[in-house]
Formats: sequence, C-alpha cells, structure tokens
Amino acid sequence: MSSSVIDTVVFPVAGLGTRFLPATKASPKEMLPVVDKPLIQYAVEEAIDAGARTLVFVTGRTKRALEDHFDMAYELETELASRGKQKLLDTVHDVLPEGITCVYVRQREALGLGHAVLCARPLVGNRPFGVILADDLIDGGERSVMKQLAERFGASGRSVISVERVPRERTNQYGVVDLGGSEESFAPIRGIVEKPDPADAPSNLAVVGRYLLTPRIFELLETTAPGSGGEIQLTDAIAGLLDEQGVDALEFAGKHYDCGSKMGYLRANVEYALKHPELGPEFSAWLAQRNREND
Repeated sequence: MSSSVIDTVVFPVAGLGTRFLPATKASPKEMLPVVDKPLIQYAVEEAIDAGARTLVFVTGRTKRALEDHFDMAYELETELASRGKQKLLDTVHDVLPEGITCVYVRQREALGLGHAVLCARPLVGNRPFGVILADDLIDGGERSVMKQLAERFGASGRSVISVERVPRERTNQYGVVDLGGSEESFAPIRGIVEKPDPADAPSNLAVVGRYLLTPRIFELLETTAPGSGGEIQLTDAIAGLLDEQGVDALEFAGKHYDCGSKMGYLRANVEYALKHPELGPEFSAWLAQRNREND
C-alpha cells in the first residue's frame, strides 16, 4: 500500500482521437509519441510520481496497443538481451516500474468524461483517486501537477482540481470555475460551468486535465443527467460535490500543452526535444541554423 494520499489514478482513454485522423485510425491517440515516449507514458509517470501504485485505464475498441505498451514484451526483451543491448533493455523495463499494477475496464459507449470516470468505480472502491487526461501534457518540472494536487489534498482532505488562465474568448472550450474573485493560486470553488460563452463565464480559469476526487463523486455521477450530446459531464457532478464537501482549485505550476490539438502537440514535441538529454543540443543547433537560413 502506498504511503501517498492517493493510491489509484484513472486514465480515461476511450476517445477516438478524430482530430488526428488518419494517424489515429488504428492506433490510440494516447500512443502518439512526444519525441520518444507516447503521451500515455508521460501521464503514467506523473501518476507514479504522485504516489499511485494502481493505474486504471478506461478503454474502448482499438485501444489494445495501450495494454501492450505496459505489458511485458518477451520477444523484444529476449532479442535485446541476446544482443547485449542493455541500455535499450533498461528503457523497455522502465516503461512500468516494479510494484505498479495496471487494470483495464471498457467504456462501451462514448457517453462523456463523467461516464468514463464512473466506469472505473468497481476498480477504485471507496477511496480518493486521481484522474489524468493524457492528451493534456503538463511539464511540472520537479513537482508534477498530480503531486501538487496530492499535497493540497493531504492538507485539506477536500477534492481539488487543476486550473489555468486562458484567454476569455476561449472559455467556451473548457469547464470554467468561479472563485468569487479570489486571486489566490489555491482557493475554494464557488461554482463550475461547462463551456460557458465568454460573456457568461464566471472567470477565465479553465479546468485542465487533472483531478483528485473523493469517492462521493461516483454517487453523484450516477444521478447526473446527460447534457448536450447525451454525455455525462464530470463538471456537473463536481458542481454537486461543491455543496456537500467543498472542492478547491489549484492554479498549478507548470507548462501545459494541449496535445488534443495538432498545434499543441507540435509545440510539445519541439519543447520536449529541446530539453531532451541526448537530442536537445543538436536539435537546438538545427533550429538556430534553420532560422538563420530563412532570415
């Protein structure tokens, strides 16, 4: 049992990734690589960094590659070992450290993020848990965002979600929180609205892909009515949690890349390539040379 305040993190990975077709026609969007690791691996590393030891993947059809990625690859490992490729073998082993358990459950219908989280209930049980959306890649430096949330939860015992400031004209793309005008980076949430029009948005603080929730959220999700498109919204259930237990918002420290969009994904690849221990210097020099040639 982990000594962390959270032992379990849920990864809703059943989405179709239509914005990246045809690349995602037969391969999960979460397996898109940022330099040399797929998005889902960055998410898993963040969960483990925060203390999680049980990883719950809410999957759908065409997602088998996710399970294979975190499984043992006997043929590959045997081949690498026989050729003395110890560095590459260590890289394969590091995909999932010892003591980490992966479990999988199917979301049979695309009924929204809230429904995906609810699908994980039998595997989470009656304990606090994290939720990470893998296509929201966040570079938190030495303190991952999930670890930041876990530290706040450990102090307060209240659910906490990550937020960041976005241009007001983009509030209709996010869940947006109302902090009652507070300018603090950590504050109680007074209200939460899913994709409000800019004129109606209570703030420009958008919910971004990281949640640490108490198990009460499952009961609220069970009674949450579907919204537009017949989807069960997680933000609607969180709104109910506000009244019963209180929920906090943390304006996290870190750089967010929306890898659900092509531009965000390309930006992430450039930034992660620049800081890559092996590729960084050469890639940086190439960019500088390219810029000179195009001046």
